[in-house]
Amino acid sequence: MHETLWFLIVGAVLVFMGVAATSFRRLPVSAAMFYLAIGYVLGPPALGLLRLDMVADAHVLRIITEVALLVSLFAIGLRLRLGVLDKLWTVPLRLGFLAMLATIPLLTLFGVYVLHLGWGPSILLAAILAPTDPVLAHDVQVHNPGDHDLLRFALSGEGGLNDGIALPFAMIGLTLCAMPEPHVADVLTLRFVGSVAWGVVGGIAIGAALGWATTHAVTWLRTRHAQALGLEGFFALGLIELSFGAAQFAHTYGFLAVFAAGVAMRRVEHRASGTASPQQAIGTVDLEDVDATAANPSKAHAYMTESVLGFTIELERIAEVAVMAMVGNVLATLKTPLFTWQTVTLTAVLFLLVRPASVELSLIGSSATATQRRLMGWFGIRGIGSFYYLAYALESSAGANVIQLVPLALAVVAASVVIHGVSATPLMNWYHWLRSSEN
Repeated sequence: MHETLWFLIVGAVLVFMGVAATSFRRLPVSAAMFYLAIGYVLGPPALGLLRLDMVADAHVLRIITEVALLVSLFAIGLRLRLGVLDKLWTVPLRLGFLAMLATIPLLTLFGVYVLHLGWGPSILLAAILAPTDPVLAHDVQVHNPGDHDLLRFALSGEGGLNDGIALPFAMIGLTLCAMPEPHVADVLTLRFVGSVAWGVVGGIAIGAALGWATTHAVTWLRTRHAQALGLEGFFALGLIELSFGAAQFAHTYGFLAVFAAGVAMRRVEHRASGTASPQQAIGTVDLEDVDATAANPSKAHAYMTESVLGFTIELERIAEVAVMAMVGNVLATLKTPLFTWQTVTLTAVLFLLVRPASVELSLIGSSATATQRRLMGWFGIRGIGSFYYLAYALESSAGANVIQLVPLALAVVAASVVIHGVSATPLMNWYHWLRSSEN
């Protein structure tokens, strides 16, 4: 009976979201808020059907969240249809690198001098909360590959970059947490700095090379030999896993590699399609002979890339259901109070001071307008990326220094899901109206 009930619950949730998805896009609510509530209701306070413990189940939670992030990062890369040397890339690069480098020390100082944490836990908490979310931010991100709006492009690119860049800071925090007398200078050695540089550059290079090679190889087989037709989902999952595995094997950052693989696949399509949009390049598809479109030299790149994008977007939505329900269930089983003066203060400082200040500092001299900067400062959504790094930290070390960060991190994630979820639709509608009135 228990198994049958699970089939009924999961089926009802998926069907409901399939029906209500359009309504959610028009209302000041997000699907993530609904999934979070479902996970909570499934926990001990209500139905008692699921009991996930953040510490005891850290390994499982980390793996599931990692898969969700990989799919989302690849999908984001596929959406960014722009030449890699285009100056529009400078804004997400600034947000992904410079804003991250500003956020972490500011949060670290807050952790030490306001929350009275040690330097190790403070740096680790900053690394957990620094990356913006590539999954939950789809309401404010690029929706189609032809969208070059600076705000949406910047938030999308930032979400693709900073989940990988947070890893070395998390490692620093974990190392200091394990030291009896932590000293940052003992960790920030020349060798460590070199490994970080290699992790970033190597990860991007590996992902880009695999994305370029795989896309060219498959389209060559299709257009020259009418082989490798269909099963675009296999290519999508294969390239994601191959990029992540190769990057990990080479001791680089796998998240960056998967994002770069998506960008590279889109870049190959962009060069092949030229000035035409992917839809224009594909044209009309004969449903009785789809393979003819897939093997057409003038359509093959666009058809493959768009098919892969559609598949990964569906996976991304399913992954969002799973992970946000897990987060809600973890909140239901939390043994300590979620909202205290420490968690409320941390959330307010991050959303209202640290994130806006980091964005402003990173965008000095950029082409972003004042409105775009304010919205970028507000939409520093924390969610699945932060949940992943929390699980990663607990899996690596379940000591008291790390466990004390659980309510702090989860409170920020929960607050972000609700606050940013409620504000995304009205603020983005206002932004679109403002842009249209200016043109």
